[in-house]
Amino acid sequence: MPSSSGQPAHGKKIGHRGVDASGETTYKKTTSSALKGAIQLGIGYTVGNLSSKPERDVLMQDFYVVESIFFPSEGSNLTPAHHFPDFRFKTYAPVAFRYFRELFGIRPDDYLYSLCNEPLIELSNPGASGSVFYVTKDDEFIIKTVMHKEAEFLQKLLPGYYMNLNQNPRTLLPKFFGLYCVQSGGKNIRMVVMNNVLPRVVRMHLKYDLKGSTYKRRASKKEREKAKPTFKDLDFMQDIPDGLMLDTDTYSALVKTLQRDCLVLESFKIMDYSLLLGVHNIDQAEKEQQMEGSQGNSDEKRPLAQKALYSTAMESIQGASACGEEIDTDDTMGGIPAVNGKGERLLLYIGIIDILQSYRLIKKLEHTWKALVHDGDTVSVHRPSFYADRFFRFMSTTVFRKTSCDIEIILK
Repeated sequence: MPSSSGQPAHGKKIGHRGVDASGETTYKKTTSSALKGAIQLGIGYTVGNLSSKPERDVLMQDFYVVESIFFPSEGSNLTPAHHFPDFRFKTYAPVAFRYFRELFGIRPDDYLYSLCNEPLIELSNPGASGSVFYVTKDDEFIIKTVMHKEAEFLQKLLPGYYMNLNQNPRTLLPKFFGLYCVQSGGKNIRMVVMNNVLPRVVRMHLKYDLKGSTYKRRASKKEREKAKPTFKDLDFMQDIPDGLMLDTDTYSALVKTLQRDCLVLESFKIMDYSLLLGVHNIDQAEKEQQMEGSQGNSDEKRPLAQKALYSTAMESIQGASACGEEIDTDDTMGGIPAVNGKGERLLLYIGIIDILQSYRLIKKLEHTWKALVHDGDTVSVHRPSFYADRFFRFMSTTVFRKTSCDIEIILK
């Protein structure tokens, strides 16, 4: 049985993720500590090496470049000695990703410091995908292991996806900052570096993975037993029947962003993505603080200065028309102000996740047989256009709603 942390117990595997005899997470039989070490050495080398190359415009061929460097444990004239098994580190589209990081205002030394100078923290509740997730100590970046097909799909996606990001930096789509591969023990471990949607320093009282589908979209009994469960669509409709109420400007900025993002995903024939939603309940947090009797907590809850532009939830949705100027982000900690049906003050943290799923034949088959057994419209795997429409409709009517009162005043 999986442990309460969400990790499989020794001997059990979820996808490529397992746990060895000492209780340490493994991925494709590589221990988490060896993987973290290889990631930090590899990224340190590749970003450092890149900074010596002059900046230039990104060319089409830059999206298909793969650079590779061998790290023997005894060290070489290019690489330092280390305590891990020998490995090879591959960097995909290094010049293109450098440009994307610049687009979001991430300086190379900040990127290096976050990823390579501080210990990476393994997330203890990684979800059912079988991926391993690490977050940087400053809460800025997530590193996620991905399957071969997903890495391949991201490579194909890059030119068009980032043409869109260039035109539209305010988006709820994932921001990919790097794609890498560690080759060790005859295995390839691919990973992406992304923006972190849910900052650990803000307590999430509720967490949802929403697809706009109702078929089997309820958190399992096993999930509910976790310390921080991730709930699903049917749970949301039951827990928050009145939806999350936003002021008019914020609601229209959010809806506009969602609509644009859904069009982009549909154009790439992507589906099965989710909206990750974290809810911080301000009123509940204040009560918890009073009960704990700790005054110091409010300072600890301040996220550190953020490196990437447009990466907080509030910045991701604010177009020029949104009332962003008046919002004091110190009060909102980057979250989107909202209220629930009980009138409690909330901060919402949102992002679209799991977009590396193209509508391949296997998905078409999966949908066909599910539709034969169940009502096809409630199944989560669907045609990209239908999926996008249903997703958008659910988010803009069931999850997020418009309120006439001014939430900024409520938050004060």
